[in-house]
Amino acid sequence: MKKFLDENFLLQTETAQRLYHEYAKDLPIIDYHCHLPPDQIAADLNFNNLTHAWLYGDHYKWRAMRTNGIDESYITGGKSDFEKFEQWAATVPYTLRNPLYHWTHLELQRYFDVNDLLSPSTAKQIYDDCSAKLQSPEYSVQSLIKKMKVETICTTDDPLDNLEYHQQLTQNDVVKVLPAFRPDKAMNADDTAALNDYINKLEQVANVSIGDFDSYLQALKSRHDYFAANGCSVSDHGLEQIYAEDFTDEDIRTIFGKIRAGGVLIPGEILKFKSAMLFHFAVWDHEKGWVQQFHLGALRNNNTRLLTKLGPDTGFDSIGDFSQARALSTFLNKLDTEDRLAKTIIYNLNPADNELMATMIGNFNDGSVAGKVQFGSGWWFLDQKDGMIRQMNALSNMGLLSRFIGMLTDSRSFLSFPRHEYFRRLLCNLFGDDIENGELPNDIEWTGKIVQDICHYNAKNYFPF
Repeated sequence: MKKFLDENFLLQTETAQRLYHEYAKDLPIIDYHCHLPPDQIAADLNFNNLTHAWLYGDHYKWRAMRTNGIDESYITGGKSDFEKFEQWAATVPYTLRNPLYHWTHLELQRYFDVNDLLSPSTAKQIYDDCSAKLQSPEYSVQSLIKKMKVETICTTDDPLDNLEYHQQLTQNDVVKVLPAFRPDKAMNADDTAALNDYINKLEQVANVSIGDFDSYLQALKSRHDYFAANGCSVSDHGLEQIYAEDFTDEDIRTIFGKIRAGGVLIPGEILKFKSAMLFHFAVWDHEKGWVQQFHLGALRNNNTRLLTKLGPDTGFDSIGDFSQARALSTFLNKLDTEDRLAKTIIYNLNPADNELMATMIGNFNDGSVAGKVQFGSGWWFLDQKDGMIRQMNALSNMGLLSRFIGMLTDSRSFLSFPRHEYFRRLLCNLFGDDIENGELPNDIEWTGKIVQDICHYNAKNYFPF
């Protein structure tokens, strides 16, 4: 019987073990999409305790605790940090076969050298020991990043952000921290009141009066330019699906006038406005040589009662079953036809669409650059063992896994970087199995190079950092 979480965790063959330990293990991390707060990096924050570092804002853990029957007061409510940690420790033994069980113990091992399993009986000792370490300079935010050999971090930032913390970090010698342009609120025509409020704020930030659609574009373009001047070379969109309705400039000017007048848009107008905005953002990305990312397929805020009580991003989102292919094809084809298609990464949340996405990217890889259009790594509910393996298998079967740009954390936690290790182990195990089964040649040197490319060098060459 193999020991849980030893040095060969997830590595089922000697070949997999060799690929991981000799080629993948020690490579630095490029985390090109996450939700880490740049202010905490700039301040080089020390967390108050393990709950502060581990449970604040982590809706993965919150969902598990609610499912385990834990009262909300121990999750987002007013209980003490230790009381919340006790309830998380009581939940962890019930997460067997959920990725949280692996992540929890990987993080305890990699950051804190804790090899005990987290449970009610070990909770206080682990909490006290880890919380004490987190108070030391060796466990500040930047030290945690350095410990994991993180080379580059791309945060996720609204166009209204002044990027002051990124500016403070330009001379940082621990890690490169860059913004990513996330303009989702600027195209959210489903809620015209919220969109008008956003436009009013944009007027102040961009120092321009926004009376028509042309001035709206001008203001957003100035923010796109501002992000570029502050090191940004990546955009990101979190959408249910791509929007690619036909529209005319006059259509959008009329719709924008209706928005500014406080009118309510009909569904066709909403789709046209979103389509226009998405197209303009993509054109700007191409002009600057940026990489554009599309996270597709989340059905968000399903529980309206708890959304009203707790707000968004608190654990009430799920996989959606949106129709993806036709609009995605239309959108990419329009940009490609006009020679305005930037490097593009498409992340899929519904595993039923894996093969769809794996074949769609091949339609727009034109030989101008290796892996120009990418099928992004397993995302959100799919960044676990089965989800990542299925994504890599679909990409292997219908594209070139060898040109894949690999893993990212997509996390709000500074303790999530072992997810890169998790991915690397799974990748090496896939190749190791094939070699030992005689399905691939036993060429460790070449396969090791491919592994290193996927884990690090493809991303290093792909992004214009």
